[in-house]
Amino acid sequence: MPVNIQQLYWGINMSSILLFVFLFGIWLLLTLNVTIPNIAVGAIASFVVTLFLSKYSLKVTKKVFQIQRYFWALIYLFIFLWECIKANFDVMYRVIHPRLPVKPGIVRAKTNLTTDLGKIFLANSITMTPGTITVDIIDDNFFIHWIYVHSKDPEVYTHQILGRFEKYIKRIFE
Repeated sequence: MPVNIQQLYWGINMSSILLFVFLFGIWLLLTLNVTIPNIAVGAIASFVVTLFLSKYSLKVTKKVFQIQRYFWALIYLFIFLWECIKANFDVMYRVIHPRLPVKPGIVRAKTNLTTDLGKIFLANSITMTPGTITVDIIDDNFFIHWIYVHSKDPEVYTHQILGRFEKYIKRIFE
């Protein structure tokens, strides 16, 4: 059976190259081994995975090459870590407190983010912060289970939950 060359061509584009570099970098970080055989196996494995997954990867836009986005991503990392530390202590306090001061509930918070990637990043950031879980995203509304609902005013709890992360994510992804 003859092989059609066009069927074998997967299309080399910037997304494919970045996916290969990312996968290869992860390989090197996980193995911590810079010998020739390990580099060869990592390159081959990364290439094969890139062949099969490049059509599903995110498309690279000019935003990737804007340095200020990386600056905001670094700032966001420190903000996120600080918020996680605070949330860990808050949940720890609630667990060890004799009266267990919890007032759980699901709140609806409206986001100003427009890109799907930004919304997903925000939802995951909320979920990774102890005491909150993103239950659903419908259009611009996030439904979040919160361990202690401080207010019934949507503006107040939207600012308390989304406001910590949203402004930085907007600068990174939009």
